[in-house]
Formats: sequence, structure tokens, C-alpha cells
Amino acid sequence: MIVGILALQGAFIEHVNILKNLNINSILVKNKEDLENINALIIPGGESTSIGKLLDVFHMKSSLEKKISQGLPVWGTCAGMILLAKKISNDERIHMPLIDITVVRNGYGRQLGSFCIYEKIKGINKPFPMVFIRAPYIEQVGKNVEVLAIVNGKIVAAKQNNILVTSFHPELTDDLRMHQYFLTMIQ
Repeated sequence: MIVGILALQGAFIEHVNILKNLNINSILVKNKEDLENINALIIPGGESTSIGKLLDVFHMKSSLEKKISQGLPVWGTCAGMILLAKKISNDERIHMPLIDITVVRNGYGRQLGSFCIYEKIKGINKPFPMVFIRAPYIEQVGKNVEVLAIVNGKIVAAKQNNILVTSFHPELTDDLRMHQYFLTMIQ
């Protein structure tokens, strides 16, 4: 199994390190040819507008959308969640509308509003350390979307078929359980 990590901008090295700790092979996805060599993909946190523009510049967006639509397991963290959302309530841009959610960009405020909290995630034992950095949250979900976690009344993790999204950054912790959860979606 090879997990690709979109490496155009953002916190991709941190995902590589966690996958290494789990003895999972990964590659950095920097062009559409790299998409042919992976069994799953992680779209990291970073700046959603920049990543969205780079997907266009490197002619990756349509190939990526097609592969995900055909069942490629994908996990979007923070900016990755924004990129996969069908609707962004406070932004006109839509990048790859593949999961039936409405997202609020920077829902938890600016950089100074960043925080860490331990909360439960459906399917994961014991509370998980959730690191929020200028994080979005999910305002609405479609009927086929499973809500996995809620923090202070806001949805912060969800899943629809082969797509997993989280508002928070599991790659910035030493806890491997969220990555292990994603790996179960691949097998």
C-alpha cells in the first residue's frame, strides 16, 4: 500500500513522518503522474486558496477529482477539508466539490484563535488531541455524510463513502489513531 500526500503547500512532511511511524509507504504527490502510483491520498492543512491555485497550475485538479469520484480514499485535513467541500459559506470559490458539506473558512478565527482540545471521535477509543489552527468547521452536512466529531457544537470531522475530512491537524500530534482510522478506509 502506498499513501500519497499532496505536497504542493502545507503540512505534508508531518503526515509523511506519521506514516513512517506506522510503517506505511508514502510518496509526495507533486504532479498528476504521481496520482497513478497511490492507493490513497492525504490533502494536508495549509492555505486552501494557494493549494487550489496550484492544483490548477499543475493541471492536477480534474485528474484528482476523477480518481476520488472513482473511489480513491482521500483524507482532507483543515485546508484539505475546504478543498473537498461542496460549499464554502463564506467564500465563493469551490475547488473540488466531492463531499456533501458546507464549510466555514477560518471558522475558529485567526492564528491567535488556535487551540488544542481533547474530544471524542466516533470509531476511536478515548479522547483525541485536536489541534485547531485558523481552522474551518462544518456548518451543514448532506444526508449521506456521517458526522464523526463535534467540538463546542460545531462539526469538525465527517466521512462520506471514500472521503474523510477533519478541521483539526492530527499530524501535529504524536497520536497515530486518526491516521490508523484513515488506513482502515483503504483496506
